[in-house]
Amino acid sequence: MNFYTKLGLITDRPTCMFFNSKPHFLIQKTVEKKEGRFTKDGALVVLTGKHTGRCAQDRYVVKTKNTEDRIWWENAINPMTVETFDKLQKKIVTHLNEQKELFISERSVGADAVHNIGVRLVTGHPSHSLFAHNLFREKQRELDDRDFTILHAPGLTIDANEFGTRAPQVIVTDFDRKITLIVGTFYAGEIKKAMFSVLNYVLPDNNVLPMHAGANRLENGETGIFFGLSGTGKTTLSTDVGTYLIGDDEHGLSDDGVFNFEGGCYAKTYKLTEETEPEIWTASNRFGAMLENVALKEETGEVDFFDKSITENGRSSYPLEFIAELEKSARGGVAKNIFFLTADAFGVLPPVAKLTTDQAMFYFVLGYTAKLAGTEVGITEPKAAFSPCFGAPFMLRHPRVYADLLGHYLEKHKINVWLINTGWTGGAYGVGERFPLKVTREIVRSIQKGELNNTDMTKDSIFGFERPSMVPNVESKLLNPKLTWRDPAAYEKEARKLEESFRKNMEKFGSFIS
Repeated sequence: MNFYTKLGLITDRPTCMFFNSKPHFLIQKTVEKKEGRFTKDGALVVLTGKHTGRCAQDRYVVKTKNTEDRIWWENAINPMTVETFDKLQKKIVTHLNEQKELFISERSVGADAVHNIGVRLVTGHPSHSLFAHNLFREKQRELDDRDFTILHAPGLTIDANEFGTRAPQVIVTDFDRKITLIVGTFYAGEIKKAMFSVLNYVLPDNNVLPMHAGANRLENGETGIFFGLSGTGKTTLSTDVGTYLIGDDEHGLSDDGVFNFEGGCYAKTYKLTEETEPEIWTASNRFGAMLENVALKEETGEVDFFDKSITENGRSSYPLEFIAELEKSARGGVAKNIFFLTADAFGVLPPVAKLTTDQAMFYFVLGYTAKLAGTEVGITEPKAAFSPCFGAPFMLRHPRVYADLLGHYLEKHKINVWLINTGWTGGAYGVGERFPLKVTREIVRSIQKGELNNTDMTKDSIFGFERPSMVPNVESKLLNPKLTWRDPAAYEKEARKLEESFRKNMEKFGSFIS
């Protein structure tokens, strides 16, 4: 406990200090403290209060000589001084010492013997310790000064004026001392994404591409990677019957192949059904899973995954071993196919297109999807949204760093890249219909079986990528979005408008096409 004592934590209280506790104990503690309750199937349900998603505008990095020229500050990353960090850390340590019970978890991120980092979570809440147990991995060695510590104080309210922050909630990392502070938000996803951000900062220096992507392995050993923003189908498509899940969200790519950063999954639950996503459904409805911000039917204790009265961002966290078809090593070879998932709410992108290396780098930095009417105040029609590298909130380096690594691996290993539209066809949101999941699954499965390798391709006159002329078990009309619109001229106008927005958005990054 010497490490924790040096942080200022009072560890000489054995009856209320819980170190690397087992999941069943943490679940019991959560219920005892009335911080959670059981569903009829034994899953733990917790509520996170005001914050049911990430606090995207409240990310900070301590600005020092080592970080000032390496952080992509323009990416809504706020600088914090060493002095302010010290003051905030002291306040959080005092808060933690005042807690009746303290839970410490020592885990790791990165299923790789070389590229893994230990992580210590110190919190007063057993459900968050459970989350760390589910989402992080067994530590591969005793932790030392190479590793990171998260001091977690979700129930502490700070004066934003005192600390010069935007709001009372703050997520800040000091890379020199390898400490992250989380204050003012109970949303567990901040714990997971804090360490993802750390890996995004550290791994490029080791020639490893960190990816906001899912990955799976086929029976023949081939690996597939699925990039995508929230709501595009990353977890759903990487967790498919007949494939072995490597992971659903965060991975690294090196010459040795793909490796999962995590030890669990953090799946969205809105509209989750046993029929459409059987493995996620089963994993979420059992003892050991933790559900955040989902509604329960009071009379039966059943989860209502179609009730979004709390939030549409309900979540399920569970360990990887809850998935039946699992790649237990959490590793795979260098990918044969990479999929860029986008939910195009304008209905103009095809359900599948093949990209050249230059186009792949362009769309990777673009990170396009669309926000829907009604999802945010003021949005009355679909709106293009861009998140560079399909994960800008977690990318601490400039996109050029990640794009150069991607281009290197695409060329060296001859990886195929496919753009997959999981959004709308036949018109924009409100007019057209969303591609059925079964159509998208058929496309991905056909690609992974090699069935599109010799298919005739047509170059798209507006976007420049190639569209396949046929996909087994998919209506050919769907492959050309113009044919699904009632008014071809209206399609043409909308498609050119979207393509122009792509080019305009990329101007600030310079040319990614040689």
